[in-house]
Amino acid sequence: MVNYRSPSRTAFIVFNTIVLSLTAIACIIPFIHLLAISFSGSSAVAAGKVVFWPVDLTTVSYEFAFRGGKFLPALWVSISRVLLGVIVNLVLIVITAYPLSKNKDKVFGRNIYMIYFVLTIIINGGLIPTYILVTKLGLLNSLWSLILPGALPIFSMIIMMNFMRGLPEEIEQAAMIDGAGVFATLFRVMLPLLTPALATVGLFSVVAHWNDWFSGLIYMQDSRNYPLQTYLHTLIINFEEVIRMAQGDTAKILAYMNVRTGRAAQLFLATIPVLVVYPFIQKYFTTGLVLGSVKG
Repeated sequence: MVNYRSPSRTAFIVFNTIVLSLTAIACIIPFIHLLAISFSGSSAVAAGKVVFWPVDLTTVSYEFAFRGGKFLPALWVSISRVLLGVIVNLVLIVITAYPLSKNKDKVFGRNIYMIYFVLTIIINGGLIPTYILVTKLGLLNSLWSLILPGALPIFSMIIMMNFMRGLPEEIEQAAMIDGAGVFATLFRVMLPLLTPALATVGLFSVVAHWNDWFSGLIYMQDSRNYPLQTYLHTLIINFEEVIRMAQGDTAKILAYMNVRTGRAAQLFLATIPVLVVYPFIQKYFTTGLVLGSVKG
């Protein structure tokens, strides 16, 4: 079979390749510059000598991040939040989406529940009432204060619900005929079929928990309990205070690093988990764009 390619098609492919290549380079260049600054001496950075290659090579900024700073404790808080938060999100998403995926004839008040959940996307409780509720529940300065206020992501629940509605009803009917109850049908029959949807909404939850910095700033009164993104926010706003609070000889630290090198090292370290994980899960982002449009 001859694959004929018209001149206009060839021109489009060439143009598209050039544009995407330039876009990729534009995205990579800031990371290279950031990495070069993180490994450079403070005097070279202050003089503006560092572009894409380290000058006066040193690792003192990374030593400060691992020893003197609070990078590792903040990283552990974020990892704990992601692991626990994603589990809570997925459990609530599945047990909520399953009954809502049925027709109103099978679930009494189904449409009323659906309207209620959709309204929470448009109208939420507000920042101050939510803070008061978290305070009254005694969740301040705890990991649960970062998880429970957003325990049920409604958008992800709707995606899961529509995915369930796209599955053949005969599968559930066959399980019911064999004697399976509602929970047995959900967890033994339906759950293995929900792997693509679970991966997609789980990925959305991971990104949401990992990138959220505002909740940590509000609900964590002790900076030692800050998640990574909140700590990085503090790092950017007031790095001098981070250096003063560091353990060890501050004068020795400042002799080899400054605000820019310290920030660059910890910002680059924070991007490593995403850079490592994303290539393996990027296909689920594409799946998630069309998954919610599936209808039964």
